[in-house]
Amino acid sequence: MEQRQILGKSHWYHETQSSLCPADVLPLVPEAAHADRFLLDLNLSPQQLADEQAWITAARSASETLLPENVPVTRMHTLSSYDRLSTALTVAQVYGVQRLCNHYAARLAPQPGPDSSRESNRRLTQITQYARQLASQPTLIDNASRTQLDEVGLSVNDIITFNQLIGFIGFQARAVAVWQALQGLPVRWLPGFDTLQDAPADIFTAEGACWAADLPPVELRYARSEQLAACNISQPLRPLQGMEWLLAHDAPALCALGQLTRLLWQPASAHTDEQTLVMLLSARINGSPSCFAEATKLWRGDSGLPDAVRNGERALQAWSHNHPRARAIIQAVQLLTRSPDRFSAAHVQPLLEQGFSASEALRLLVSSGLFGWLNRLKTGLGGRP
Repeated sequence: MEQRQILGKSHWYHETQSSLCPADVLPLVPEAAHADRFLLDLNLSPQQLADEQAWITAARSASETLLPENVPVTRMHTLSSYDRLSTALTVAQVYGVQRLCNHYAARLAPQPGPDSSRESNRRLTQITQYARQLASQPTLIDNASRTQLDEVGLSVNDIITFNQLIGFIGFQARAVAVWQALQGLPVRWLPGFDTLQDAPADIFTAEGACWAADLPPVELRYARSEQLAACNISQPLRPLQGMEWLLAHDAPALCALGQLTRLLWQPASAHTDEQTLVMLLSARINGSPSCFAEATKLWRGDSGLPDAVRNGERALQAWSHNHPRARAIIQAVQLLTRSPDRFSAAHVQPLLEQGFSASEALRLLVSSGLFGWLNRLKTGLGGRP
């Protein structure tokens, strides 16, 4: 069968199979391709830029690492620019943040699509399905899902990069949603998009849930210098402990994640219960028992909170009735985690009324995106031993 390259994947809802289309089709917002790679041309005040410069720079570096302009394809690294950008657009579609969808649709438009062979179509269908499930319903991902990625030709290195990319786009979607809310920009969510459903409560019944990788980690004796350096950065960071040697298959991505974690994660000596609450909520909604167990160990407040989060919405509402500051966090984080496209200034206001500064509210809410990234890495790359 003759293979053909096709241009013009230029709309939000791109096909998962190659088909002929006009070469002159333009993306919905072509100028969005040239936006800042992380903030997507949101206008920040000089004071905001100064206060948040460190982690914004790290996030921009993560974007450039996972979504570079050109990606050399090799036998062990088969994810092309098209694969990465189509994955980014798929995940952006799940979260519905319009600014994000416009950006990745515009960047994807000029990329040559894969050939129309059955193998290529099956590969694209599989990675699109996996990306959509990990973004929208993480608990659907299991060992069979990872096996299917292997069957369509993704190497271990590819699978690590692929999961990092999905996690990063989720983080970016929530960061952009929070910035838009703080600036009072209107929410433009699309009707018909389902919100993320909370994970089933029964997966959180085991006390002290453990996590084990389902893929082989990098062996110390074979580790390259860049992998050793990435692990040295990551090992002191509690949220990455146990994953660092597996994530080292993509050392630059691990370095980027490590930098963001270092800047947004508060060290154990100064760890606040507010951020632990965010960790608990994120793990509960996204379905990561090991992250939930870790957050439970860190919690130093009312002993009834972890059980309330574990038992679901009604129990959590009852607990928060006498904790107005925590209730403001819970309401904001739940909506941001489930439906970032609907997050607006009205959802930040209760935090400000409870005494959070705009910068404190921003950091707290953006950390929920980071925890969602970590939750998905745990789900996508392993499970209970």
